[in-house]
Amino acid sequence: MNLGELQRHLAQTGQPAFRLAQAKRAFYAEFLGGWDDLSTFPKQLRDDLKEAIPWDSLELVTQAVSSRQDTVKVLFSCADGLCIEAVLMRHEAGRNTVCVSSQAGCAMGCKFCATGQGGLKRNLTADEIVEQVIYFARYLKTQDAHVTNIVFMGMGEPFSNYDEVLSAIKLLHDPEGFNLGARHMTVSTCGLVPGIKKLAAEKLQVNLAISLHAANDALRDSLMPVNKLFPLRELMAAVDDYAAATNRKVLFEYLLIDGVNDSDEAAEDLVKLLGHNRRLFQVNLIKYHQTGKFMPSPQDQRERFMQILRDNGILVTFRVSFGEDIDAACGQLAARAKKNS
Repeated sequence: MNLGELQRHLAQTGQPAFRLAQAKRAFYAEFLGGWDDLSTFPKQLRDDLKEAIPWDSLELVTQAVSSRQDTVKVLFSCADGLCIEAVLMRHEAGRNTVCVSSQAGCAMGCKFCATGQGGLKRNLTADEIVEQVIYFARYLKTQDAHVTNIVFMGMGEPFSNYDEVLSAIKLLHDPEGFNLGARHMTVSTCGLVPGIKKLAAEKLQVNLAISLHAANDALRDSLMPVNKLFPLRELMAAVDDYAAATNRKVLFEYLLIDGVNDSDEAAEDLVKLLGHNRRLFQVNLIKYHQTGKFMPSPQDQRERFMQILRDNGILVTFRVSFGEDIDAACGQLAARAKKNS
């Protein structure tokens, strides 16, 4: 829902100011499905608004559920026909994490990621970002569950769309709206230094994740073109400043790719890169989900890589994979389907 357009329309038609708050609560907190469900509005007003202001800007195209029933991937069509994907991950501990997209496509061109293969189409609006979460909030409501966490790790680079992403975060954090604590939201960047610096200055306690995947410039250059613009020295200086300014833990995401970045030497490089801040730096190792020419690192080498980090005092976890069988795992989102396909 576009609250700005709604506010203007209500004012132009002489509606009392409290109508906006009623609509906001119905959409962001009660998760109603449309204007017809908003019984506190007179029928004539509901009919008028159905014509003037769309309740949803995203249209469901397809929904897929993983074989383990712990992952739901949704393909949405935007009003202009572009498609995006979002994912719900249901953890055994009861957490329900929504992975949202911030762009249709991506311009970053990371060699291991399916999203960037088609290039960038456009930035998403804050409303389009938030509505991905609202869709799953409605879905979970039918099961007496709710969204507990949000990660900006779907299609696109969030810091390439900084203003709209920040607006979305504020809408989702708004106590009069979705009301999710900022500490339950994580923004992941491939290393856009200006965005890291801007986030450090915000008065929001959202989490920062760095999509790293290599700990030396030569290897990272070959995997992630962004590293040529912001090499590791510049990236780590910004991350160090962020950690000092916020005193918040920074998560470093690391896909393990067979024969590329999973060697003992690569692990030792990672220790050297992050070892100066063992208190606030954490590595999240991720199984590579094949999207092209690369192959996932064998399990024994993944375990060896992890042990090298642990032996050197690096806080490290291994991310549980969700939805690989429905192309919903890390790096697999591509939104290839077309509307009505």
